[in-house]
Amino acid sequence: MLRPKIPTMPTPTGLATPPAVVEPTTITPTTAPPSATQPTPASSRPTVQLTPGTVLALVGGGTAVVLVVGAVLVSMLLAVAVTGVSVAICALVIRSLVHADAKRR
Repeated sequence: MLRPKIPTMPTPTGLATPPAVVEPTTITPTTAPPSATQPTPASSRPTVQLTPGTVLALVGGGTAVVLVVGAVLVSMLLAVAVTGVSVAICALVIRSLVHADAKRR
């Protein structure tokens, strides 16, 4: 039911002609007379002009990124600290329960 079908190569139907033989030709280099002055190409990239408004926007954006990343890192540190404290409290409670149970026997 799930057998792969292997494609078969089609057989050529017409007469097969051998490829034409291409003979190499010799290349004779020609030297062009050098031009006296070559014009310098104009830069196609536009120049970036920073106005006071764009500088203020860049500084504001950078400050926002730093504040967001800082808030995320502080919240992760706080989550780790709260988890560590709760695990320590659970360990103390379990230890005291086991110790009190051992005293009664």
